[in-house]
Amino acid sequence: MNVAIGCDHAGFILKDVVINEVKRQGHTPLDLGTNSSAQPVDYPDYARAVAQAILSGKAQAGIVICGSGVGVCIAANKFKGIRAGLCHDTYSAAQGVEHDGMNVLCMGARVLGPSIAVSIVDSFLNARYTSEERHMRRVEKIHQIEQEQMK
Repeated sequence: MNVAIGCDHAGFILKDVVINEVKRQGHTPLDLGTNSSAQPVDYPDYARAVAQAILSGKAQAGIVICGSGVGVCIAANKFKGIRAGLCHDTYSAAQGVEHDGMNVLCMGARVLGPSIAVSIVDSFLNARYTSEERHMRRVEKIHQIEQEQMK
């Protein structure tokens, strides 16, 4: 699976950790930047890049990182078809995929250390959407909200 990865300057500290875990899991990381923590950049640009990689089919999942994870989560969720979740624990990372069809993991590099970030990425990448009727019904309601907002 191709996994699009993007971060702003605050998230850069975790980017290599995330890329290495994606590779270790046998997936292909698509590094969409940024490439330094020295120059401030705008997190919506990287959330956009990750969302567009998924929506175009270049990636099947995405991971975005900023200081808190909140900004990239808000920005990523502006894209129809993106279900981004802010996760600072392994349960939420797995459950978000299994129950909610989450396709973008959002994390905060100023909130998480490297070892918990690796565990969260592992949980996200190894979870599968359950397709149980109750979960499908709820995700369909999310799709309906998206359609209503497009009018």
